[in-house]
Amino acid sequence: MATNESGTTLDGGSAGGTRGTTTIADNVVSTIAGIAVRETDGVASVGKGPSRALGAVKDKVSRSSDPGRGVKVEVGEKQTAIDVDIVVEYGAPIVDTARSLRTNVTDAVETMTGLEVVEININVTDVRVPGSDDEDEDESSSRGSRVQ
Repeated sequence: MATNESGTTLDGGSAGGTRGTTTIADNVVSTIAGIAVRETDGVASVGKGPSRALGAVKDKVSRSSDPGRGVKVEVGEKQTAIDVDIVVEYGAPIVDTARSLRTNVTDAVETMTGLEVVEININVTDVRVPGSDDEDEDESSSRGSRVQ
């Protein structure tokens, strides 16, 4: 078995012997974790401010999204550690949201990859207040109507 920067190699054999290897790239783990994070109740978005803004522009231009954005992983031979930056919804208990996030990510990554998740570090960077996005749009539309 070998490990490199771009992924991890798992033993592909059973009790009867090895029939090859399976290599799982880091971005596979970050994509799985990112999807699980986004499916967690109370999580408004993933990533830090500049990362979210750049990602939103990139998503609009390419018409696709990067589920691994805002998620960093470290993958070893049998284990992985995950770091994630999130914005929570106002009113969502952060401790409960973090607990659910850890459960969802651990279940998804361990089930799909067979890697043991040893650590999930969560950095809550902001709180999304309901209606704040709508207010920004209303202000910009009113400013646009003033100048013709």
